[in-house]
Amino acid sequence: MFTPHTNSERDEMLRAVGVRSIDDLFKAVPEKYRYPELDLPAKRTEMEITAEMGDLSAGNGSVKEMMCFLGAGAYNHYIPSAVDAIISRGEFFTAYTPYQPEISQGTLQAIFEYQSLIANLTGMDACNASHYDGATSAAEAVVLAYAHFRGKRSKIVLSPALHPHYRETIRTYTQGYSDISILGDQGSDPLESPDKLISLIDYETAVVIVQYPDFFGRIIDYTKVGEAAHQNGALFAVSINPTALGLLKPPSEFGADIVIGEGQPLGIPLSLGGPYLGLFATKKELIRKISGRLVGETVDQDGKRGYVLTLTAREQHIRREKATSNICSNQGLIALASSVYLSLLGKHGLKQVAELCYQKAHYAAQQISSVRGFSVIKDAPFFHEFMVKCPFTVDEINAHLMEHGILGGFNLESEYPSMKNTMLVAVTEVLTKEDIDIFVDVLKEMSND
Repeated sequence: MFTPHTNSERDEMLRAVGVRSIDDLFKAVPEKYRYPELDLPAKRTEMEITAEMGDLSAGNGSVKEMMCFLGAGAYNHYIPSAVDAIISRGEFFTAYTPYQPEISQGTLQAIFEYQSLIANLTGMDACNASHYDGATSAAEAVVLAYAHFRGKRSKIVLSPALHPHYRETIRTYTQGYSDISILGDQGSDPLESPDKLISLIDYETAVVIVQYPDFFGRIIDYTKVGEAAHQNGALFAVSINPTALGLLKPPSEFGADIVIGEGQPLGIPLSLGGPYLGLFATKKELIRKISGRLVGETVDQDGKRGYVLTLTAREQHIRREKATSNICSNQGLIALASSVYLSLLGKHGLKQVAELCYQKAHYAAQQISSVRGFSVIKDAPFFHEFMVKCPFTVDEINAHLMEHGILGGFNLESEYPSMKNTMLVAVTEVLTKEDIDIFVDVLKEMSND
């Protein structure tokens, strides 16, 4: 056992606080509670404990052994081995927030490269590093918009097709604002045209938030919604799937002021739900309102290239009373993982991944449509996720799929009660044609087709 203090050091500390012994420190705790009998198992060796933990972990299914058709915001993509190898290097793995640029050039450059990649991918002017996940980014977009208008605009318009977790997090973040009202996402048909949001936008609106592709996987053109937001002086925020931008036009092309999203598809494993990466990019006009870290490229007195934290006057550690957010971590390691992933793939590699996702998802939809009782809801183009109306409950189907080593789709009824027996199926590049065919065969088995 490592004991950092000597007896003389402990005696010195006790004298400083005015007590004679360590026991005196705990006199405020009733004596009967000081040393309770703990019902702990008998001690075992490291070898025995390792064997037991291995047995426990073997009881968990994972996407390494199972086919995964579950998405709904977190996706099973292939991650090149170089990603983990690079982020595990000591200089990255142990690095902390780079307040001292003279000794943090490597970390600062890594963050700068991440910001540059995300800005290029989204078509925006600036990107931060970063938020905890996509839901946090969505909530921070609301905080930014409220601060941008100095609290004079208090209406937030959310698409009902925005991820339900994002909408919940926004409400959690804003519950302390007595004047903020959130409209558009409750009591509405989740599949209705986004143009219905336009009637809710007025001069009281701070921000309108939509998702692209939306939570149901649909590809929607939000040009009219963005135009309506800007005509009323409001900001327009778009939540993205970064993989989809390998094929689709960036949100900047239909007027986005803020781009947010979940960065997990960019080389980050599912990991039981985290840690993930919240993407957040904006137009230049909003750069002083962004929370999180901003790294800039500059030159030193000798003209050599260098990197620094920039616009730090608006950060929490200098002018806390003017901060627009309490987010402080820069999520540097996870941002680095996405940078390595994007760098390895390159522009053409990301496009290839997106095309594989798209083509395989459409093959799966076509095959599922041929199974008796199952029908794909085709009310809009989709990327790599689509809705399936089922003849049984989704829970029944997923239980049967699990028996065949398959993780089925998301049960939409759990979040949208009107969508009974509707499954959200996700297909990524890691699934083969044979995997999809097996999935369809199990559905046929259930329908006696």
